[in-house]
Amino acid sequence: MEIRHLITFQAIVEMGSYTGAAAKLGYTQSTITTHIQALEHEIGGALFTYERRNLKLTHLGRELIPLAEDLLSAHDQIKNMKSAQEIKGALKVAAPESLTISRLGPIIREFSLRYPYVNIVLSNGTCGQNQVDLLSGRVDIAFMVYPEIKPEKCIHYTLTEEKIVLVGSHDGPDHFDEYKKQNSKHFFITNEEGCSYRSMFERYLIKHDIRHFQTMELWSIEAIKQMVMSGLGFAVLPYMTVKEEVESGKLKILCHSEELDPLYSHLLIKKKKWQLPAVEAFVELVLHSVNESDTGVS
Repeated sequence: MEIRHLITFQAIVEMGSYTGAAAKLGYTQSTITTHIQALEHEIGGALFTYERRNLKLTHLGRELIPLAEDLLSAHDQIKNMKSAQEIKGALKVAAPESLTISRLGPIIREFSLRYPYVNIVLSNGTCGQNQVDLLSGRVDIAFMVYPEIKPEKCIHYTLTEEKIVLVGSHDGPDHFDEYKKQNSKHFFITNEEGCSYRSMFERYLIKHDIRHFQTMELWSIEAIKQMVMSGLGFAVLPYMTVKEEVESGKLKILCHSEELDPLYSHLLIKKKKWQLPAVEAFVELVLHSVNESDTGVS
């Protein structure tokens, strides 16, 4: 089995076609076909099939994806062993939007100043997707905002409890009880499904049979804050994402009697015998930064 065949397989998965993979890798389409045929011969089954002229992965192809990613990642590490102690190269980090905007900016800036030869590739996704991307090898480091967890396949650091607050507009009701009234026209303004604090709050509403809220689903925390400031409703967000607006009076924290489940920020890296020096340096900087920060709600 040749590494270039796995690279070709990965390119087809990424581009969605043999033609796209050929253009990306600089091969002819016949070369791409030859690589896949050789790989299928070694594995003993088809990796792709066509459905209504669309290229689809077979079950065997889907099983190969994480294995190929692991092997190619190991191959890259082997190639870089000569300079293993040098902190350089690409560092792929996945984080939810809430941590990206509230905590990671200063950390990434400091890391970039210390290690200018590291190219940080930052992606935003839901907490569950970030963990999937870590385990599949697509990223080196994953952040999550989640309840307490004990992942088996990861090295895990619980960073700090993330205070979750209910916020409304500065001229809206002071107490969440006003929003809970049946005749309330206020929206529950939130982000995408799969978000941990949205899921936590919705579980609370269902458990206590509070079902009359209309949900307004938006694409970013900034958009959510703007809609809440306009008086359309309330939001449930980590305090660190609204701290500036609360302190300036643009938003206010709602009083409430609800007992919400605690959530924590977590850092995860995949268990390996050998970690990229850039990963170790980034983790060290994150832990130092969190230990120094004041995260309480005043």
